[in-house]
Amino acid sequence: MSHRLFPLQKQRLQRSELAVPASNPAMIDKAAEGAADYVFLDLEDAVAPPEKEQARRNAIQALNDIDWAAMGKTVSVRINGLDTHYMYRDVVDVMEQAGDRVHTLLVPKVGETGDLYMVEAMVNQIEMARGFKTRVGLEALIETALGMANVEKIARFGGRLEAMHFGVADFAASMRARTVNIGGLNPVYPGDQWHAAIARMVTACRAFGLRAIDGPFGDFSDPEGYKAGARRAAALGCEGKWAIHPSQVTLANEVFSPTEAEVTKARRIIQELRAAEAQGKGAASLDGKMIDAASERMAANVLVVADAIAGR
Repeated sequence: MSHRLFPLQKQRLQRSELAVPASNPAMIDKAAEGAADYVFLDLEDAVAPPEKEQARRNAIQALNDIDWAAMGKTVSVRINGLDTHYMYRDVVDVMEQAGDRVHTLLVPKVGETGDLYMVEAMVNQIEMARGFKTRVGLEALIETALGMANVEKIARFGGRLEAMHFGVADFAASMRARTVNIGGLNPVYPGDQWHAAIARMVTACRAFGLRAIDGPFGDFSDPEGYKAGARRAAALGCEGKWAIHPSQVTLANEVFSPTEAEVTKARRIIQELRAAEAQGKGAASLDGKMIDAASERMAANVLVVADAIAGR
């Protein structure tokens, strides 16, 4: 390995991320009681302009009234974009009034590191001014051609950045790509037209210690299509996926949870390698296949998720 390593910024269980419009308090309450690992209260695309201010107030109230951590959830707020006049009040009001209750801010349409720098500077100052002892993380939504062109630079930002998400809908619009639905596949394309973008983002995440999360699948009446997309994302290294409908939460949890057989095999791999190590060997055999240090690293990835699920 290279001498220079970037350890994981923050470990969080993020198999399923439920998007909830903050303009709808009833949906927020249901999300708190649901099975999602992560809930983000949306102030951006799911909220019409006349409802922005009330949605912000709803989000702040929900952050203060609900003990999200006690319910086994990470709670995030998706602020409005830096190209709008809503963004600064989103950050100021949420942080000043609930900065010790929110876990992360999801920054949409991140195009360059300066976008994160602006949000981070505001969060830093508000935490210091309010004397908050907690530390709010940032997550970047990569959903434009500019963001993907700069994805490696964005991943290297450091600071509070914990994760990057692939926003397929706005990315498709930004690329002027023809698609049949949000996150769906174009039947005339020979394969998965999102493969290259997700793989590039995941590579940047893993290189610089960030979590990689896949975005939405719009047709919530097609569970098999959702699971197929989630499996493709998982195969590329994503550790979770958005749910734009509560019915998709169970599907995401299923796809991104290691099976009992996978967990058992991971533990056996480590046991066999420890036994081989005691005999001065660097490799071993399991079920007729060679295993070595790389096998142990893959097994460890499985066990980290399994342990996080067990401790939820």
